[in-house]
Amino acid sequence: MRKDQIYSSFQAQYRAGKKQFVVLIDPDHAHGSYIKRVKELAQKGIVDCFFVGGSLMVNNMLDSTIVDIKKEIDIPIILFPGSTLQVSYRADALLYLSLISGRNPDLLIGKHVETAPFLKLSPLEILSTGYMLIDGGVPTTVSYMSNTYPIPNNKVDIAVCTAIAGEMLGLKMIFMDAGSGAKTPVTAEMIEAVNGATDIPLIVGGGIRTPERAAASARAGADLIVVGNAIEKDPGLIEEMAAAVHEQSAGMPQ
Repeated sequence: MRKDQIYSSFQAQYRAGKKQFVVLIDPDHAHGSYIKRVKELAQKGIVDCFFVGGSLMVNNMLDSTIVDIKKEIDIPIILFPGSTLQVSYRADALLYLSLISGRNPDLLIGKHVETAPFLKLSPLEILSTGYMLIDGGVPTTVSYMSNTYPIPNNKVDIAVCTAIAGEMLGLKMIFMDAGSGAKTPVTAEMIEAVNGATDIPLIVGGGIRTPERAAASARAGADLIVVGNAIEKDPGLIEEMAAAVHEQSAGMPQ
């Protein structure tokens, strides 16, 4: 796989107004029967890619999880690392996350300096991404582990200015995340405002539990919709959620 292939695809879909559906898989929760079921539904439900990772991994299943996903399926696998330890050459790409919503220097640039030489030589496609934590109504693992405060979900202006700064710094995508298990997803108002203020693909995740919510986020301007917890509880949602997201693409009948 060419190193710029995945981002080039994201850009092409973004320019064409095509929405994409992403399944997030946490290796801590990815037992064999679950992966098998997700793969079966992913092919039928047209999952565009997988994100693999978690804020805190308590087992050593990253490599084996990726290998398991790759068997008999050809869908890009992108690492969504919660730490510098969550790297596998078996994946296709890595979200190189800069936590631009926080003020923790380690997660803005510090860890990046440590990992840059290693990743430069890796076969992974590196996707520089401005990561923005948005308050989802409950404390999350990522906010605790990153020692940062999320942007309040009613502070649209802060989110907009943060996203603009990320784009001006040269980041290729913005990822607004309410966090795993969020009670409240990122609001349509915030998504619409950030989408209107930036010209790069916008990823949105956290607290999306229904096809209706997934559709609303895509309709508001999210280009990639990420769902994890809801699918862990009910893998059968994949088909409905994928259809709901893809129906918001430009040119699709509403």
